[in-house]
Amino acid sequence: MPRTLTDKLIARACGRETVSPGDLVTCQVDLAMMHDSGGPRRVKPMLERLGAKVWDPDKIVLITDHYLPATDADSRAIQSTTRDWAAQTGVRRFHDGIGICHVVLAEQGHLRPGLFAVGGDSHSPTGGAFGCYMFGIGATEMLGVLVTGEIWLQVPQTIWLEWRGQLGLGLCAKDMMLAMCARLGMDGGRYQSIEYCGETVRALGMQERMTLSNMAAELGAQAGIVEADAVTRDYLLAAGAGAVDIDTWRADPDARPAEHHVFNASTLVPQVAAPHSPANSASVDQQGEQVLDVAYIGACTGAKLVDLRMAAQVLRGRRVANGMRLLVGPASAQDQAQAQAEGTLSALIDAGAELLPNACGACAGYGAGRFDDGIRVIASTARNFKGRMGAASSRIWLGSPYTVAAAAVTGRITDPRLLLDRYADDAAGVERPYQRVHERTDHG
Repeated sequence: MPRTLTDKLIARACGRETVSPGDLVTCQVDLAMMHDSGGPRRVKPMLERLGAKVWDPDKIVLITDHYLPATDADSRAIQSTTRDWAAQTGVRRFHDGIGICHVVLAEQGHLRPGLFAVGGDSHSPTGGAFGCYMFGIGATEMLGVLVTGEIWLQVPQTIWLEWRGQLGLGLCAKDMMLAMCARLGMDGGRYQSIEYCGETVRALGMQERMTLSNMAAELGAQAGIVEADAVTRDYLLAAGAGAVDIDTWRADPDARPAEHHVFNASTLVPQVAAPHSPANSASVDQQGEQVLDVAYIGACTGAKLVDLRMAAQVLRGRRVANGMRLLVGPASAQDQAQAQAEGTLSALIDAGAELLPNACGACAGYGAGRFDDGIRVIASTARNFKGRMGAASSRIWLGSPYTVAAAAVTGRITDPRLLLDRYADDAAGVERPYQRVHERTDHG
């Protein structure tokens, strides 16, 4: 029977030759990722009540990223509990305060094609960008994994989201995701497994693929997978992952998914999601040049090195508009260091950006980055749910790093291609009249 990549990954994890959608199977977990918010502070008391020990400390990755910086007694207590638990249980893959878990997990080389992994965070599908099956679970399910090394699973159906064509100027994976959210809705994934495919996806770098897999959660899917290739292998080898198999873990050529949706990258235009859902996405031109107070480049979805570079393309040589604040929280210390070394970070700071810690920050509603009553924000984050990032009266629009940076410069929602075109012409010494591009497509 021809098999999708999803079928192959789950069959390997449960020790069966084949699986079919709807089967109930018990899978062996290769990697369990936790962070300070949903990790030791929740599972430690439960383990103690059971008198149980973790099944294999070497298969656990623990990362601090939510309650940072620890500026109050509660945050400090959570960090202390996390560090003590790592030492007590012998968890050696403990990454303390170096960035957001989904980005750190990848850049530290912990992922590879073929793995079956779980994470204590709803954006754990990010790991699927590396050709593995990874999904998010709660603290009670994580307790079961920590004690047994296993988890039960109902084999999902496979949904193919195929992209054809080439992305244009000022377009990126975030625009692709917002277009998919608009078309399919936040329950379009039906808690099944999405496999992103097509020439557009294959042309993306690893951090852009991570954006797709990350936001499988916003489509309501359990997992979001990208088939591994040379791009995957090169990234993981550079991260110290060791041997990387990119040949075994791919869908059979004649496999058939339960659903197959096709999108056209060549007609895609910059997307913006209005409050309070990623599914409220439409063309940037349909957002009415909404006036804003804050532009926020942050979170695992929107502040990786590739995202910072996008923002810098717009901001270099420009200044943040009067009355606007531009907040930038690089997703990891490693990405921030690289951005600093290559001049990307200085372009942001010279434009007037305020630098935030390498942590989840406002995206998860933590710390000083929370937004006050009535604040109007455009963010590169994955979600804009009411009250998630601060006061319930704050309003959050979502866009790509290009679009967020353009809004920082103009003070309102703006098509980033206008600024990118002008910058390209200025750099080349070309003079041409200002012309606004209007496009209408099936992506809205």
